[in-house]
Amino acid sequence: MSRIVIVSNRLPISINREEGELIYHPSAGGLATGLHSLDKNFDKIWIGWAGQPIDDAAEQDKIRSDFRNRDLVPIFLSQEEVALYYEGFSNKTVWPLFHYFTQNTTYSESLWEAYRSVNQKFADAVIPEIQEGDMIWVHDYQLMLVPQMLRQALPNHHIGFFLHIPFPSYEIFRLLPWRDTILEGMLGADLIGFHTFDYMRHFLSVSYRLGGYESDFGNIQRPDRNVKVDVYPMGIDYEKFNAPAPPDNDIQHEIKKHLSKDHKLVISIDRLDYTKGIPDRIRAFGEFLERYPAYQGKITLAMVVVPSRGNVDEYQALKEEVDLLVGRINGAMSTFGWSPILYFYRPLPFPDLLQLYQMADIALVTPLRDGMNLVAKEYVASRQEQDGVLILSEMAGAANELVEGLIINPHDQEDIVQALLRACTMPQEEQHAHMKAMQKRVKLHNVEYWAAHFIEALKDMAEEKQLKGAQQLKGPALESMALKYAQASKRLLLLDYDGTLMGFRKNPDSVIPDENITSLLQALCQPEENTVVVISGRGHHKLDKWLGHLPLDMSAEHGVWYKEDGEWRDTKGIDRAWKPKVREFMEEVVRRTPGTFIEEKEYSLAWHYRKADKEFIRGRIREFMDSLLYMIANQDLHILEGNKVVEVKNTEVSKGTAAKHWLHKDNYDFVLAIGDDVTDEDTFKALPESAYTVKVGKDPSVARWRIPDVDAVRELLKTLSQH
Repeated sequence: MSRIVIVSNRLPISINREEGELIYHPSAGGLATGLHSLDKNFDKIWIGWAGQPIDDAAEQDKIRSDFRNRDLVPIFLSQEEVALYYEGFSNKTVWPLFHYFTQNTTYSESLWEAYRSVNQKFADAVIPEIQEGDMIWVHDYQLMLVPQMLRQALPNHHIGFFLHIPFPSYEIFRLLPWRDTILEGMLGADLIGFHTFDYMRHFLSVSYRLGGYESDFGNIQRPDRNVKVDVYPMGIDYEKFNAPAPPDNDIQHEIKKHLSKDHKLVISIDRLDYTKGIPDRIRAFGEFLERYPAYQGKITLAMVVVPSRGNVDEYQALKEEVDLLVGRINGAMSTFGWSPILYFYRPLPFPDLLQLYQMADIALVTPLRDGMNLVAKEYVASRQEQDGVLILSEMAGAANELVEGLIINPHDQEDIVQALLRACTMPQEEQHAHMKAMQKRVKLHNVEYWAAHFIEALKDMAEEKQLKGAQQLKGPALESMALKYAQASKRLLLLDYDGTLMGFRKNPDSVIPDENITSLLQALCQPEENTVVVISGRGHHKLDKWLGHLPLDMSAEHGVWYKEDGEWRDTKGIDRAWKPKVREFMEEVVRRTPGTFIEEKEYSLAWHYRKADKEFIRGRIREFMDSLLYMIANQDLHILEGNKVVEVKNTEVSKGTAAKHWLHKDNYDFVLAIGDDVTDEDTFKALPESAYTVKVGKDPSVARWRIPDVDAVRELLKTLSQH
């Protein structure tokens, strides 16, 4: 049976001490509900922090034993690790920055080192638990490095990652000194999920602008594999909230004392956090009462604030500000029978929470930034036969789904005031229609749907990866090829240069062959059975400068130039009359596009854009291609789109033509061709089926085999040179 290994900061069981004894309590939360509801065809284990700094070895052993019976694997963190990793980097660096509170962000090398160390601790705890065929699902901002750590140790396993908070724009994310490591950490996953399309779009932009990774319909193309990025809005346990009203309780009696006939009850429920916009909300409510005094005595805001991070300065200051604002409004407007704001600074048990949802005419949900905000969905689900109005911040992920609510800008006090007035005067029929539409959506896209949808996508990727894995040149396939190489009496090796023998750089002229690759080529040229040919789009002068001292053959400019027996010659009769007009067009594009330049070869022109701003160049490429196609229409010219380069050349020459030239020179019983670019497809197509055609990277190809990157090419050539 397939297994899902869930990795999160906290386990679904909380540990407390009562009179010195360890007591286990189920953790309330949508994540636990959703994952417990997954298809019964999956076994599940859950790995995470035990929730208490427990140093005693005997107590740790007891917890491990108790939790193992529940398919839980506890991780034990010291008080210092909790302070530095969780309260520190996670909540003083990542949390504020990802919520756009740059002024609250702490940049500390010691906090970062603790974060990295604890992430490694989580990964080290996961690795021994993994079995063949397991799927791993890592959760949230506390563990963004874990996917890559697991990838290094478990390269063939299928890893998912879900971020439960917003992912910021490139301009914000790049402020992080450790941005590259965090990006690569997340990209260790096969599937990355976000609540909204905006967060997904920001991540794709960051991946492109920082990592240089192209994407196509949410598929990020890495050298070794593809990473799928998609949107999975998290839901709630709908049936839990869409339940009959609980019996009258203390909170109901407490609130009803303050309500008169035809009284409007507004609720807001938040954890104490500066991202929730609590002070702005209080000010807007006070402004509403001042602007529309007819509602004084007829509307009350019941505000529940759940204590959070009380030992952090920013949260202490926020608590003081909230207390002051509530006191100021109540002091200025309260009467003997009415208080504008009822303020509950405590968590509510579920029956009280449900009672509050069902009593409320209006829910005021106005975070300044929020990944999803499930309070909005819980309020909608709780309104069984009652109507009601949801006022919802456009900065919450839920606003993308609950579009029938009154969507406001939480920074615009006037917007909130007018939404309150509209909510108080909205006709019953309109309330009913809006609420039913939102309920239908929340019920369908519940937390069970969210979890199942993500796991199904990860499962599909696993199956797809297995199919593609059959093409990888490794293991028995590589051993078989090396054996045939050793047994062959005539061998032809056709090797691309850029992206194959050497990696790419922003300046193409700086890709000078290093000692490692020149030594490998020298070794491969030594056996008299071997003919080694470098087939490149480079100009022949450049290739000769870099590789001319080696005893190998070369083809330059995609087959225009040939070097055999130490002498260069070109293909006769190739037209160059088209070059001045195309060069003039390219020069104009370069003037308008900073970071691009022209490489002129004798028989071709190449426009390079590797140095250009990645976001800007996307639109310019399409414009460039359309204009170029129009210009060369009805001419015997061909456009090649390579890696960050577009080249124009004559159609009668290609790498395939060059490959055939050498192929027909002798009767080879072993042929190998390696290349990474679309231009190398011509080489692969020109060779017989018996040839070993090897694609570098993940792009579509007619090649029979794949290897991930330049390092793998070098390992392959090293293997051959030793036979």
